[in-house]
Amino acid sequence: MKKFRWSGLLAFIAILFVCATIFYSTYVAGKIANTERKYVREWIEAQQTILNSKDSSNLNLATQISADNEDIPIIETNEKGVPTGNALNLDTASIASDSLYLTKTLEDFKKFCKTPIVVVVSDSPYTANHYYYGPSKLLKEVEWYPYIQLFIVGLFVFIAVTAVRTRYKNEQDKLWLGMAKETAHQLGTPVSSLQGWIALLKEKETKDPIVFEIEKDIERLELISDRFGKIGSTPQLTRSNPFTEIERMVAYMKLRSSKQVVIECHLPPAVFVMLSAPLFDWVLENLIKNALDATDGAGTISIAANVQNNQVSILISDTGKGMDSDTAGQIFEPGFTTKKRGWGLGLPLSKRIMETYHHGKLFIKRTEPGKGTSFCLQLPVVD
Repeated sequence: MKKFRWSGLLAFIAILFVCATIFYSTYVAGKIANTERKYVREWIEAQQTILNSKDSSNLNLATQISADNEDIPIIETNEKGVPTGNALNLDTASIASDSLYLTKTLEDFKKFCKTPIVVVVSDSPYTANHYYYGPSKLLKEVEWYPYIQLFIVGLFVFIAVTAVRTRYKNEQDKLWLGMAKETAHQLGTPVSSLQGWIALLKEKETKDPIVFEIEKDIERLELISDRFGKIGSTPQLTRSNPFTEIERMVAYMKLRSSKQVVIECHLPPAVFVMLSAPLFDWVLENLIKNALDATDGAGTISIAANVQNNQVSILISDTGKGMDSDTAGQIFEPGFTTKKRGWGLGLPLSKRIMETYHHGKLFIKRTEPGKGTSFCLQLPVVD
């Protein structure tokens, strides 16, 4: 079952709400448009009544209807569609200064009012006035309202989701940093004790090769403790050649991997970047270990690099089982793992090491189920 995300539900509810608002606003705008057409027709009839009446004492209603229209813009044309010069609620200054203003406005009105209101003036010869009108301010506001609301709701959802994700990420960071520090602290005591026992064994001048192998493993534990101790603090970066670290890590991993896994390196001449060697080695170790797990003991791991635009890109590719898009989208989330005994810390910490401490990048370049995965490391080159 796919992981259910509450943020997706929140976005869906917001979109549903806005869609309902748009639908209702469209419905209301339609009713307002129909009502305004009736108002325009009533205004035209009132105008005709005033023009044709011989008794001015009975024109109170017509005059009131004519005066009440202060919002709906109207343009009168003859039967050929030529403006007669009679217009209402338009910018009089623009009419006076721009000879094409009425014509341009009339074209806009024709798009809005596709069927004009026709008043026949004479049957023989046939003459008629056509009345086109545009949207009132109220109608414009109603039409724009859902889009403004969509923007506000979208902005609110974005801010809310961003705030919650930031808070969640900060809490997760504190948790993983605390675990890293505690792990380093807990490892310190037994490692120091083991170093003491090795020193005693050496004093006895023993030549047993097991002692030297144990010493190597203790050094490895010390390195691991040092790595965990550096998480959460600002590591010291030195000008280093990353390819040297890659070759050293590949040599180390070859001795601890299946002989049916081929690890290839295709590295250009030396370049220099700012590195914390222990932390960068940890990233390499995590990526190579993941590649080894993906190959299930048989396959090829290829490490290649190129330098372009003052940036070195290191590609670590395997011919393993690959990942689907859902897995690839969650692989850098703390706690997410596809392994039965995994903690889901390796890749998130590796990404943090690359981006926070080294100002570089770590991302999936390519992955496909059954065809393998390629991770890309990017670091800025220094002189």
